Amino acid sequence: MRCARRWARHDPGRTPLTGRVPGRGPGRVASARRATLAVFAANGFAFATWMSRIPDIRDHLGLSPGQLSVLLLAISIGSLVGLPLAGRLLERWGPLLGTRLAILAAAVGLVGASAMVGVAPSFVWIAPFLAVFGLGNGVWDVSQNLEGATVEQRMGRAIMPWFHAAFSGGTVLGSLTGAGAIVIGVPVQLHIPVVVLIAGGTAWLASSGFLPSPSEPRTGQMPPTSSVARTSAWLEPRTWLVGVMVMAASFTEGTANDWMAVAFVSGHHVPSSMGVLGVSIFLTAMTLTRVLGTKALDRYGRVVLLSGLFATATIGCLMVVFGNLVVAYAGAAVWGIGASLGFPVGMSAASDEPMRAAARLSVVSTLGYTAFLGGPPLLGFLGDHVGPLNALLAVGVAALLAIAVVPAARPRREDPR
Repeated sequence: MRCARRWARHDPGRTPLTGRVPGRGPGRVASARRATLAVFAANGFAFATWMSRIPDIRDHLGLSPGQLSVLLLAISIGSLVGLPLAGRLLERWGPLLGTRLAILAAAVGLVGASAMVGVAPSFVWIAPFLAVFGLGNGVWDVSQNLEGATVEQRMGRAIMPWFHAAFSGGTVLGSLTGAGAIVIGVPVQLHIPVVVLIAGGTAWLASSGFLPSPSEPRTGQMPPTSSVARTSAWLEPRTWLVGVMVMAASFTEGTANDWMAVAFVSGHHVPSSMGVLGVSIFLTAMTLTRVLGTKALDRYGRVVLLSGLFATATIGCLMVVFGNLVVAYAGAAVWGIGASLGFPVGMSAASDEPMRAAARLSVVSTLGYTAFLGGPPLLGFLGDHVGPLNALLAVGVAALLAIAVVPAARPRREDPR
């Protein structure tokens, strides 16, 4: 009781008798967890829906590979603008308003791009809207990770991987519904707005269940600008080390998404459908590990588990490259297990000190998505020289290097300064 009273004196938001924060009990946190899962899933659903219609858009517009690359690059540029801006926005307004602003920007971008497909069928008109979508998606990503970290800290359990598994589930649903829309002939101009309404509406309503962010000022208090302004998160060594770890995790995951099917087809000489099977095995193993691996994370801690998982990813990579077909498919599963927790745990590590979480998440997310975007072209360049299958060995090297910086993810307490 004395501890509760002392804590209450240091936290004006807590009641003096119980030391609890009103509206932040177990039920409130459980509600916020469900809300965050929904926001992650809606984000994945919207993103995968657009990606599922790219072949149709390419054929409808008659785009060359270079012009199609411009469309994809527009999303990437928008994201790389939005991710660094997200830190300042979220420090000022918190994840609730930040998420809703991001939803609006992403919705405008997607609906505008889909409308241009029919109204002005040229990549020149579509690309700017996709850049807006990318910007909104970047802010959305940092915002939902900030909320996920807040929920994780309130629960006292390592559940961030669950939120990323929800995103993966949303991408699967978006891909499947996209395939169905193509089969029955739903035009892009109708399909995308309907998905935006469903996904955006779901995320908007779900975000009302978010918890107050530690960086949000309470009523009658000044925002904590002095603590935030003391040092740029871009100048913090630990934040950079965590970011490098997330870069390696992003490279390990993103390369498999983009190149594993090609590597199976060209290296193991299987038909395209069997190449896609390798990617499916990888994604299934990764998603299941994100759902089931949180207990191991709580039991063994970040450093031990992540070190083991990055080593596992290296082993899986070697199995895919050097094994026979059966071993290679098993290696895809081992690779998926190894690639599962690096990115979500990196988000948790960036958020260990709540008052600095938004700025650090912005930095770490920017570094991570740089690897997501830059990894596939790098593998393509290597593939031109050594073949797509052997090029995957770069993933094993990156995973091994990540082990050296994993200790930076060790949990730390809020800076008392």
